[in-house]
Amino acid sequence: MKILAFETSCDETAASVVFNGTQVQSDVFATSSACFTSTGGVVPEEAARKQLECIVPVLHQALEKAQTDPSSIDAIAVTKGPGLSGSLLVGTTAARALASLWQKPLVGVHHTLGHLTSPWLECAETPKFPVLSLSVSGGHSDLWYRTSHTHGKLLGRTRDDAAGEAFDKGASLLGLPYPGGPAIQKAAEQGRCDAFLFPNPLHEKDTLDFSFSGLKTSLKYTIRDLPEGELATVRSDLAASYESAICKHLLHRLQKAATMYPDIKEIHIVGGVSANTRLRTVASDTFRTCTVRFPCKISYCTDNAAMIGAAAFFLHRELGDASYLPFQTKASLGLEELVETTV
Repeated sequence: MKILAFETSCDETAASVVFNGTQVQSDVFATSSACFTSTGGVVPEEAARKQLECIVPVLHQALEKAQTDPSSIDAIAVTKGPGLSGSLLVGTTAARALASLWQKPLVGVHHTLGHLTSPWLECAETPKFPVLSLSVSGGHSDLWYRTSHTHGKLLGRTRDDAAGEAFDKGASLLGLPYPGGPAIQKAAEQGRCDAFLFPNPLHEKDTLDFSFSGLKTSLKYTIRDLPEGELATVRSDLAASYESAICKHLLHRLQKAATMYPDIKEIHIVGGVSANTRLRTVASDTFRTCTVRFPCKISYCTDNAAMIGAAAFFLHRELGDASYLPFQTKASLGLEELVETTV
């Protein structure tokens, strides 16, 4: 099954052709992130304008690189949310128009489900369920127990900032550029992760939720209390210690969940923050008796259309024709929330 997919939830304009949920035949994207370096974050209206300019060229490039044409496409997939409303509108409008013009089924994919599916892209071996999935990005931080692509339950989520947002805000406090994750990682390479002590949020609480606002506040006060002019001297140490604290908090929750669900076969860490080198290293060292899997390419960690095409394929495989119809959303916090496919 060959799926043409679009992802436009934030500042990326992406299109991809994916075969059978795993084989990426093309993965094209244009980004406007460089436009937002001076603003310290994405300006929604500007992001949507850039996507309007890029959506058609990106579509043509994706089809050309995949050496395919509309007659070979079996379905069209698109991120239906969450995300910036103007950006989502660009992608969903394009997908609707093509589905109508080409007479193809249209599948709306929840952005988080796309990230959860990203480890299947170009993976040498098929991942095995049950899986603990930690999905961490600029917009969300969720911990899932999954028994299939469409069945599972949410174990914990952030109570305030997302992990990626904590990196962005931390970078701003440290005088580092946007996006914050790569900037802090680079600065941390020259620093000591034990130079400054930051709290481990919710450590004593009986919960699998996350909280990052306290870490950001602790960094703010630590910088405030430095002697005048010393920030430049200790910036790398602060970056390394702050990065370590975020990773420690994420992995503490993952460890706790792993003891509660001993039947898991794999642990997946996905989303933009999963590109962080320290998180990958510490996670692999922590879980030595269980397969720890990340997206095989850094480009599959961040927002991309290939993961949307993969998720659409597995929705179709597990739900059959029902994947193209409104799917009853359950009141419970389960994966059923993510598999409603109406755009």
